[in-house]
Amino acid sequence: MVKGSSGVQSLRWRLLSTVCIAALLGLGLSGALTYRKAQQEAEELMDGHLAQTARLLLALVRDNESHLADLATRLATVRSDRASHYDPPLEFQIRRADGSLLLRSEHPPDTPLSASPGYTVIEHDGHRWRMLTLTLNEASGDYRVQVGQSIRLRDRAALEVATQSVVPIALMSPVLLLLIYYSVRRGLQPLDDLAAEVASRSPENLKPLASGNAPLEVQPLLAALNRLIFRLRGTLESERRFTADAAHELRTPLAVVKIQAQVAQLSGNADDRQHALAQIVAGADRATRVLEQLLRLARLDPLARLPNPGEIDLTALARQAVADTAPTREAGVIRLQVSDSPLLVRGDGELLQIALRNLLDNAVRYTPPDSTITVFARRHDGALSLGVIDDGRGVPPDELPRLVERFYRGCEPSAEGSGLGLAITQRIAELHEARFEVENLAGGGFEARLCWGRTWAA
Repeated sequence: MVKGSSGVQSLRWRLLSTVCIAALLGLGLSGALTYRKAQQEAEELMDGHLAQTARLLLALVRDNESHLADLATRLATVRSDRASHYDPPLEFQIRRADGSLLLRSEHPPDTPLSASPGYTVIEHDGHRWRMLTLTLNEASGDYRVQVGQSIRLRDRAALEVATQSVVPIALMSPVLLLLIYYSVRRGLQPLDDLAAEVASRSPENLKPLASGNAPLEVQPLLAALNRLIFRLRGTLESERRFTADAAHELRTPLAVVKIQAQVAQLSGNADDRQHALAQIVAGADRATRVLEQLLRLARLDPLARLPNPGEIDLTALARQAVADTAPTREAGVIRLQVSDSPLLVRGDGELLQIALRNLLDNAVRYTPPDSTITVFARRHDGALSLGVIDDGRGVPPDELPRLVERFYRGCEPSAEGSGLGLAITQRIAELHEARFEVENLAGGGFEARLCWGRTWAA
């Protein structure tokens, strides 16, 4: 697996290429350093061989000066007939201080022995030679020995030694690359297992993915996937609930419309027909309200946050709500209680208008026609609130927590509402990071409000 369909390299290939390149670079650097060090050691070893040979020759000449002819013959017989990388041939010559020759090999360099003792490099027979000159002072005379090797042969021997030292590294490289491939494949196996588990799941299986055997680096990915599964499960449950609720809530008004239409068809009385038509219109209105509320909930449920929040003045919102509702109020009073200064929050003005209009519609619908309704926007101890107060009889205390449940209409089954208004208001409050609170007032009446603490106000 090198590249996916989008041309992006896979994680496995990226790891393999990176680790293998790093390993090859490390092996190459190690091989180069080893080669260089082995070559230096071989050079020093052959220099030591020159020095050891020179000292042995001096010792032999000192102890066998009377038998030097035989010594030369014996030394010639021990020279190797076969060339070896590790035993390049030596050439030597031994003279006295006066320059007279005592002993020499077959083809030594013709270099004066008056040169200073130590290592030198000379040209001989078209090649460069490494030479070592040693002296020995004795009472019987002054001996000088010169031992040399062809640098070409020395370099060949050093190259052979260095090459042999690098061979194990070269042989180990394929094994190391195979081990790297196996390690990366084994290390990424949890990702393959996770992908296989996700691919094998059916759409109905939304259980969290097991994370017990996953390595530490995969845990954040698993946690993110499980959070996604949890949100997806919540979304699907909301859609199923929405579908079931919509079917349930629309069944009744549509059945009423059908029945009243049949009554209008069969009725011969004009008054009865007119009443049936009025019921058809009322049923259609109720179905329209339910659909509007359901569609509004369907739009709000998937949101995790407001898409484009702006600066909203709660005072202006309250004034607009009173101006829109007061003309339609048949009796009673709708009052406005707002601050003189703007009360600003971050949010969506349209959604806040919907929330306040739902609270106001509930107050109008569930209070007597001659009651007083107050729309307020106020600041208290640094916190802001927007809501509605009525002077009706309130709500039984045990029903207060259930008012935000969807399709819950309380103890008045004859009420015209859909049971979705306060649920929508609760959802709008959540999106604005506000609290939605309802309570019965001590002196009578009912209050519903959205509250922003100091941290939520703009």
